[in-house]
Amino acid sequence: MAEKQIGVVTNYFEHVKAAAIKLSAGLKVGDTIRISGGETDFEEKVESMQINREKVQKAKKGDEIGVVVKEKVRKGYKVFKK
Repeated sequence: MAEKQIGVVTNYFEHVKAAAIKLSAGLKVGDTIRISGGETDFEEKVESMQINREKVQKAKKGDEIGVVVKEKVRKGYKVFKK
């Protein structure tokens, strides 16, 4: 299955190592995402995500979610779904 861009990083919270992502397509817990931008390019399985500090299992296009990530990311990095 080809990768599809599903969002863009809008913020990064260093103290909790979480990225805020504005979605342009749906995403659910268990999906694998790839974040790419600058010299950063890594894959990660979505273990949990939040909308307005509430844990959710899935999110839809237009939602802004928070996801814990293993590397530092910056605003504008692209998010793909595997």
